[in-house]
Amino acid sequence: MGVFSIGNVAFSVLDYSVSYIELIGTLFGLISVYYASKANILTWSTGIINEVALFILFFQVQLYADMFLQVYFFVVTIFGWYRWKHNTAIIPVTTGSIRLQLILLVLGTVAAGMIIRNLHQWLPGYFPLPAAYPFADSFVMVGSILATVLLARKQLENWYLWIIVDVVSIVLYLIKGIYFLSLEYIIFLGLASFGLYSWKKQLSNV
Repeated sequence: MGVFSIGNVAFSVLDYSVSYIELIGTLFGLISVYYASKANILTWSTGIINEVALFILFFQVQLYADMFLQVYFFVVTIFGWYRWKHNTAIIPVTTGSIRLQLILLVLGTVAAGMIIRNLHQWLPGYFPLPAAYPFADSFVMVGSILATVLLARKQLENWYLWIIVDVVSIVLYLIKGIYFLSLEYIIFLGLASFGLYSWKKQLSNV
């Protein structure tokens, strides 16, 4: 993949080589989540760069569910950007039940995990290597999908889901040796906690 290869190193920290593609994905991911925590529309434009970079990265480390997740993120990003930009009124922060989201998270993880686990057998030409940790990877994918939908709707509960997803992602990326990205998700966890606090504050002022 040339410049997009994980072997194309930007710099090294404590014997860990950070590729340009991981660096780009990480930096723009941080910027995007920061803007999301502030309910700023720039979260969507910066998110697009993050999604393209991570799509390429995850394919190379066999986290296929996370790779497919970036496609979904791209579609939802366009939807969220359009909705926030063209709504004539300021979209208020809302709240709802988290129970349905948790049920969908469990069911979606099991279904997606079964599919991701068999991709290398069904489509060996596209996925020559078996998926790494298909169910944990699918958990991150499904949880992120649900959280992004709630984010686009400005529903407070998106931050609860992000906090759960961030914790699982930190462990998963550490195991896979994507240490710089794992560090990013530690920061994401802090930003998600700040986002929850900030949105709760906005909700209480309504």
